[in-house]
Amino acid sequence: MQVIIFDNADDVGEYAADMISRGVELGEIKVLGIATGSSPQPIYNSLVKKRTPQLGSISAFALDEYVGLPYSHPESYHAVVQREVTGPLGLDPSRVHVPDGAAQDIVRACADYERDIAAAGGIDLQILGIGASGHIGFNEPTSSLASRTRIKTLTDATRADNARFFDSVDEVPRHCITQGLGTIMEAKNILLIAQGKGKAHAIAQAIEGPLTSMCPASLLQMHPRVTVVLDPEAASELRLADYYRRVFEDRPTEQ
Repeated sequence: MQVIIFDNADDVGEYAADMISRGVELGEIKVLGIATGSSPQPIYNSLVKKRTPQLGSISAFALDEYVGLPYSHPESYHAVVQREVTGPLGLDPSRVHVPDGAAQDIVRACADYERDIAAAGGIDLQILGIGASGHIGFNEPTSSLASRTRIKTLTDATRADNARFFDSVDEVPRHCITQGLGTIMEAKNILLIAQGKGKAHAIAQAIEGPLTSMCPASLLQMHPRVTVVLDPEAASELRLADYYRRVFEDRPTEQ
């Protein structure tokens, strides 16, 4: 796991966008795993500025979607992905996939999503944010570390966090479809981005804490190619922050 700490959120987004743009240009990223929420937004903002034409040829898979929220709702992830990712980045809408939270048969929809990822050749790079509880995607604490795409019940804390996107917490759906931890771990590369003091404890637990289902993101310690990009506030509870800075500054030319 490589931990990189920058001075501000703009630098975080710029570095992450450079990773993605370079990988797409070299043909190393043909399938991109996309996340929603405030954390990855600096990445998308920076990618828009880079105007990488090859982005139009890649496929993309979203992490999750609410169950029972109409796709026409502005906070459905179908709508959010179209508004914040597909349109601004110039992706081909026919190659952008979001779990089907409106499906009549949710179990089948989850299995179909797994098959679609496999048929595309798997995720080359998965973008992740992290919740205050350490969740990635909507894999809440105690999620199975081997879980696949499935329906999940959201915790009250997650619904409260997401209430800022709705008129009230009562409007936040109670269920979602999310890629599982086992699904996420099959991505060839993982890029986790976090900013702000509110993410500091979860980041410390994920990077330096024990591997435990109580902090689902801690499973990333087992992945061979994870890059974590942070601002100083998100890194503020890391015991080895100075070491991570030195490792990045003195990294071998091969990295």
